[in-house]
Amino acid sequence: MNPSLWLALLGAQILISFMPGAGAVNTMSNALTVGFRRSIWGILGQQAALLVHIGIAAAGVGLLVANSPLAFNLIRYTGAAYLVYLGVRKFLQQPEHSEVRAQQSDEGALSMVRRGLWVNLLNPKAIVFFLALIPQFIRPDRPLLGQYAVLAVTVVVIDVLVMWFFYAGAARSFRRFTQDDRGQVVLNRVFGSLFVGVGALLAVA
Repeated sequence: MNPSLWLALLGAQILISFMPGAGAVNTMSNALTVGFRRSIWGILGQQAALLVHIGIAAAGVGLLVANSPLAFNLIRYTGAAYLVYLGVRKFLQQPEHSEVRAQQSDEGALSMVRRGLWVNLLNPKAIVFFLALIPQFIRPDRPLLGQYAVLAVTVVVIDVLVMWFFYAGAARSFRRFTQDDRGQVVLNRVFGSLFVGVGALLAVA
């Protein structure tokens, strides 16, 4: 991939990563629950899903999904239902005392990776997006493996940096509100509503 093409990819991915969505909400929620450092596990799960989406689009399966209303809607509504489920559960979560919060903050890395994976994997818009994005930065007359490798690394590195240092970092400023019951209720309802809102947008978009 030549430098000018890579810079265009870099700019596009930075803009995309900063656009708030389910991944950003999940990252901030994790950062509030388990802390800034351990929120990286959820982010890594989200990146695994992005790699799957890139692979799907590269294999041309994304085109089949985009052209099949039944397949697209099945994935879309499943993803929307999962986000709404996470949102309702978060919205109804009761305030927890310090010892309970300490137990919750011990959530395993695998659990966070798995949730991050499903949050991003069940997003059909990502499949269609990468289907539209990849052809702009891949030259079929040149070796494909190296180009896809550069694209994947660029997408993942930028998204990790934005998710961890911007969204997870921003969530640290809200952690003081989790020290009392009122603050916990407010944050649970805010993030629960955000999950539900993103799910609803995914269902109707």
